[in-house]
Amino acid sequence: MLKKLFFCVAFFFAAAAFAAVDVNQATEADLDGINGIGPGLSQRILAERDKGEFKDWADLIERVKGIGDKTATKFSASGLTVQGKRFNAAAWARAQAKAKSKEGSAPRQAPSKSASPASQAAEPASQQPAAQPKP
Repeated sequence: MLKKLFFCVAFFFAAAAFAAVDVNQATEADLDGINGIGPGLSQRILAERDKGEFKDWADLIERVKGIGDKTATKFSASGLTVQGKRFNAAAWARAQAKAKSKEGSAPRQAPSKSASPASQAAEPASQQPAAQPKP
């Protein structure tokens, strides 16, 4: 009986050790407990979180210097979550590719007639004289 009780208590503590740590609710000690996060990075995370909660992993990566997709993958594997979600590297890569393709294929606007200085000085076609041949 004592062995079973000991096993249950040990199992409970082991489960608690592997519990996910949400970056929006973690203390500095909680963040330091994540493999790869030291005191400096945990302070940067907390400083950015004071400005507003992190919406998702992309927001965390964008706002905190020192966190990229590779470190996010490592932190997520160690138990860090954002809004209860683990980092998905494949989804991150697709989102980055989509953002880059939008930047490269942004539709260009044709210059408006009012924006062109040459068109402001031009007279309407009905009032312009016929083109003069060059000598």
